[in-house]
Amino acid sequence: MSLTEVQSLIPGVYIVGAGPGDPDLLTVKAQKLLARADVILFADSLVPEQILQAARADAEIIQTADKTLEEIVPLMVERVRSGLSVVRLHSGDPSLYGAVGEQMQALAEASIPFEVIPGISAFQLAAAKLKIELTVPGIVQTIILTRISGRTEVPQREELASLAAHQASLCLYLSARHVEAAQAKLMEHYPSDLPVAICYRLGWPDEKILLVPLDKMAVVTHENKLIRTTMYVISPALAKEVQGRSRLYHPDHDQLFRQLTVDS
Repeated sequence: MSLTEVQSLIPGVYIVGAGPGDPDLLTVKAQKLLARADVILFADSLVPEQILQAARADAEIIQTADKTLEEIVPLMVERVRSGLSVVRLHSGDPSLYGAVGEQMQALAEASIPFEVIPGISAFQLAAAKLKIELTVPGIVQTIILTRISGRTEVPQREELASLAAHQASLCLYLSARHVEAAQAKLMEHYPSDLPVAICYRLGWPDEKILLVPLDKMAVVTHENKLIRTTMYVISPALAKEVQGRSRLYHPDHDQLFRQLTVDS
């Protein structure tokens, strides 16, 4: 039985994906947990306070943007051992650049039960806002989620230029501070005039989405002072002339739920 399969929350930690920032994009499960939790920890630099509107009026709210792992984990452990339920809010989806692995390990070592609840990631909201399909039949069938090396090193085998060689739909996180280097590596394989979506603070009130040619990616980023919380979508799917048809709904496609009939 999971921690959330009872009406009253079992004491434990619920690692919840808050989505990109828009409270309307919270999952139903996330909203239920926020409404029932005794304690909520959130990185106020990455999760807008509007997300907390679903929280109980008497819930303890703890901001963690200025805290280290060594400070955050004991806060959760102490409260769970006191019989409280704790929601640990993470921006987007916890599995992507959320630094949750180290928290889960520490909780497990402390014998604290925890559960992970997924959330919508920025690349999904970007595709929705841009009204595109990232996997266009006959054009592109692969999505790469990555970043360029910065304070966190990227393994050599995942070097951006080598990933760009696939010319897949590439969603580039955490790279605005190194946008010149990123642009240069991308242009080794993508056309210089390929449209790029610069997505800033998706889901927040000051959201910006700028569509520019790849060779203008860096200059437009700097002109608009887009540093934190910026993601880039580089994809053949953004080209206006892109057209493709899935076999799934094609009249000539035979499948389990739609058998072709043969004229006699």
